[in-house]
Amino acid sequence: MTHRVALVTGGSRGIGEAICRRLAADGMTVIVASRSKDKVDEVAASIGANGGVAHGRALDTSDVGSMKEIVKEITDSFGGLHVLVNNAGITADNLMMRISEDDYDRVLNTNLKGVFFLSQAVIRPMMRQKWGRVINITSVVGLMGNVGQANYAASKAGVLGLTKSMAKELGSRNVTVNAIAPGYIETDMTKDLNADVRDAFLKQVPLGRMGVPEEIAHSVSFLASEQAGYITGQVLTVDGGLYM
Repeated sequence: MTHRVALVTGGSRGIGEAICRRLAADGMTVIVASRSKDKVDEVAASIGANGGVAHGRALDTSDVGSMKEIVKEITDSFGGLHVLVNNAGITADNLMMRISEDDYDRVLNTNLKGVFFLSQAVIRPMMRQKWGRVINITSVVGLMGNVGQANYAASKAGVLGLTKSMAKELGSRNVTVNAIAPGYIETDMTKDLNADVRDAFLKQVPLGRMGVPEEIAHSVSFLASEQAGYITGQVLTVDGGLYM
């Protein structure tokens, strides 16, 4: 895994930060990307202080032009780009009848359009290298739906179809494309749930607990490795048995 470069979007906190730390521990040079330059620089500095190699980059995954620019800058500066983890995502939850066009567009632009065009930007260098890993962080909500998250579920379901299509197009160049569908994970988005809502969630999970970001990061580490070279077009649910 050494001398390989990984780009992780939404890398400034939660699942994304855990993925950055894990891939750095695997020996990769990690580009920590998020909208906040200060936050990604903090994560990159912390990784460096612990013996890893990481660099922060500001990136808005709803801006196609900025995505093309960052891929060119990374490949020029580091000699290649080997792993892309599409982790950035947002929510704007409401019942479907109350979701505005703006909330629909914001969620779909970040969660699906951003994944599409950033992936499009990285596949050329990966094809030239004849080695690459694209790992899309989707959600069990994209598999099973959820009340109040029609826009989010649609975006994450779209990522699943994109994952399979990319896998078929890129397999001949030794580029694998897979998705990970987390369930209920302990993050900033879930820590403020009230006790009743939290208990209702946990009753649906056979393992009886929420996951932690590191459990998603371990799965990414495996799919990014040589050992996963014969796995492509798959969706790995990491959800304590919630969706089965």
